Amino acid sequence: MKKDNLTIRAKRLGFRARSIFKLFEINKKFNLIKEKDKVLDLGCWPGSWLQFCSGLNCTCVGVDLRTINQIKNCTFIKGDIHDKKTLKRIQKHGNFNVVLSDLSPKTTGIKDLDQNSSVTLALRALEIANQVLKNKGNFLCKIFQSNETHYFFHEVKKYFDYVKIYKPISSKKRSKEIYVIAKSKHNLNV
Repeated sequence: MKKDNLTIRAKRLGFRARSIFKLFEINKKFNLIKEKDKVLDLGCWPGSWLQFCSGLNCTCVGVDLRTINQIKNCTFIKGDIHDKKTLKRIQKHGNFNVVLSDLSPKTTGIKDLDQNSSVTLALRALEIANQVLKNKGNFLCKIFQSNETHYFFHEVKKYFDYVKIYKPISSKKRSKEIYVIAKSKHNLNV
């Protein structure tokens, strides 16, 4: 497989994946992650988003099914986000300022199945975010564009003051991935 320019550039800059440019672009535009925030990264492999957050002196917890190499200021949890034990391990770290989800299903090539799997992951990420985000916290979630995108968007709007759909310039043109940006989580305990 031929590497694209962003993949080569990411490696040259010391980052593990081209996805670093997506997060950089999103954060520059929406200011989701601030210096010294406490960040949870769901689907963190190979770790470029954690590298970005570490560069902002954030304290990070990354969760994935695949193991990643150590990153400064980051704790790694190997686990499935659908497993209650994994959620308990996340919750031991307290509440977070930001929850990131770059979760992606293993694609099958069957469009409807892949899109439904993406929605399932996004809904689980939202569920976790609602349990571990601080009041006024931020949430960033990848989802594959589909008929269910509208439903997910409205689910997110129930919990956050500001919600927007965004496709980074650094996303591949043919990719169906988009990102839901959600800022300022409501305090539902009031």
